[in-house]
Amino acid sequence: MKLTKFAFAAALCLLFIACTSDDTENLDGLMGDISLKFDNGVGDQDFIFGTSYTKSNNESYTLNALKYLISNVRLTDDQGTIFEYPRDKNIFIINEADGNNAGEIYINLTDVDAANYTQLTFGIGIDQERYLKGADGQGDFLIEAQEEGMLWSWATGYRFTRFDGIYSSETEVDQGLNIHMGSVGTAIDNYREVTLSLPTEARVRPAKTTEIHIKADIAKVFDGVVSVNFSEGYGQVHTSAETTPVIANNMKDMFMVHHVHNE
Repeated sequence: MKLTKFAFAAALCLLFIACTSDDTENLDGLMGDISLKFDNGVGDQDFIFGTSYTKSNNESYTLNALKYLISNVRLTDDQGTIFEYPRDKNIFIINEADGNNAGEIYINLTDVDAANYTQLTFGIGIDQERYLKGADGQGDFLIEAQEEGMLWSWATGYRFTRFDGIYSSETEVDQGLNIHMGSVGTAIDNYREVTLSLPTEARVRPAKTTEIHIKADIAKVFDGVVSVNFSEGYGQVHTSAETTPVIANNMKDMFMVHHVHNE
């Protein structure tokens, strides 16, 4: 009996040491990589180009282009410390056409501070501080945005979204659908930020890649906080002070973290 008690106590001691060692792991100066996997869908369906989807008001739509801008990616760890990816590299185009066979688009973040992250924050579009640096202050991204059709003239600024296709309603068939929403210089600021809690910690460590799987429900662009009607002005959304903020606010709610994969 004494031997059994001793063995049990020893096992508890080893467990305590292991847990304590893990809790006090020194991560100072260490770095790792994180991959953000964006997975576009419509409700509980996968998004597929050329497929017709139906809105709550029975309007239907089909897209042949689906792109949006993500910027200012930040991660908050379990101690409340925020890591912000370097600003000159912290802007990305999520283009459905660039997805793999499963329709997944990856953003790979390198040299991320090693930590246990519990929250992810990012912007949809371009913030005013970046815009006010002017065309010369945009770095290589300006050319990339031009090539991807995500830029108007510089005076107007970036397109935050590019949803192109057709829609049909009870009274109209195969009408043009173009959601090219952005800020309009400094006059209309449609930049929005999203903060998502992670269902499990993203444990960033050297020589490992942590993956955060983000689902984006495109249906919420049109049936979100506000349900919009294509036939009432939302089939063509560009620079309007009335329609663009509605789309911007709807897009805030289209993202959720499905799971975190730690190698």
